[in-house]
Amino acid sequence: MEAHRDNFFIGRSEAIANNEKLSDKARQSIYIARADNTLRAYEADWNDFCEWCEYHHVSAYPAIPETIVNYINDLADNAKANTVARRISALTENFDAAGVQDNPCRFPIVKNALRGIKRMKGVMQHGKLPILFDDIKEMMTYLEGNTLQQARDKAILLVGFYGAMRRSELANLEVNDVQFTRLGMLLTLRKSKTDQYDKGQLIAIPIVQEKSICAVHALKEWLHLSGITSGPIFRGFTRNHGIRKTKISDKSIALIVKHYAALVGMDPKDYGAHSLRHGFATTAAQHHVEEREIMRQTRHRSQSVVRRYIDEADRLIDNPIFKITEHK
Repeated sequence: MEAHRDNFFIGRSEAIANNEKLSDKARQSIYIARADNTLRAYEADWNDFCEWCEYHHVSAYPAIPETIVNYINDLADNAKANTVARRISALTENFDAAGVQDNPCRFPIVKNALRGIKRMKGVMQHGKLPILFDDIKEMMTYLEGNTLQQARDKAILLVGFYGAMRRSELANLEVNDVQFTRLGMLLTLRKSKTDQYDKGQLIAIPIVQEKSICAVHALKEWLHLSGITSGPIFRGFTRNHGIRKTKISDKSIALIVKHYAALVGMDPKDYGAHSLRHGFATTAAQHHVEEREIMRQTRHRSQSVVRRYIDEADRLIDNPIFKITEHK
């Protein structure tokens, strides 16, 4: 992985300054400051590309256009067209920042390949469907695996739903980030998509009377059974059913959500980790929770996103069809 970082040039001013192939104008454009979260995202994209190249025994740096084409076509098997396009942008900028004269991402073969992927997959983003509160309650009756796995999966689903959390937020949650109180628990998110400066965001999840659907009780039970007292809260299991020391991957959280969606009869292709966050907002809107209260829990900065959830719920609740079919 160190080799990957050695070839990641975005944000490295010394590499840009020492690159004689760059004009002053080009250097100035590269020097433009970016948010730390953006740089981390670019670096993650670069590392993903490098890992793919290592697996396929091809060079990531320098790279040839055919490598880029093969990479994005493999990526497109499990990613949306817009995600592929964003990944290309990250690679392009990194090669530019490195001063590569013939940037492999700028070759016509790459542009044509990306155009073909967009046509095959479509550029319209189809978000994952929401997992609503009733769905969550049903999932609690389908918990699988041994006692430890059931406790972990239950805590992931309930904390993810009530906390309206992103999968990365669940994966990064650590014991020190949780404060249990008499009324529930407070979760501190150290890093979040909408927290550009890592100031931390606070999520309050109260105790609910019915233990089977209480996130506070579920998380306490998981911590008790697992014996986890520090470090990552949610972890994977070894082949011998032991608990790993490292945090669970965000992809594993998505697979857990898909698994339980399938168990309750829903098509797993339509659901993912974001379905928990989407589901909380939609369920809250169905119960006519005020917009500002939904935004406080979901930490959305954009009112338009939350209003889309509210509108989505209203279309099914205050639908004129009910007035027609239930008219007496």
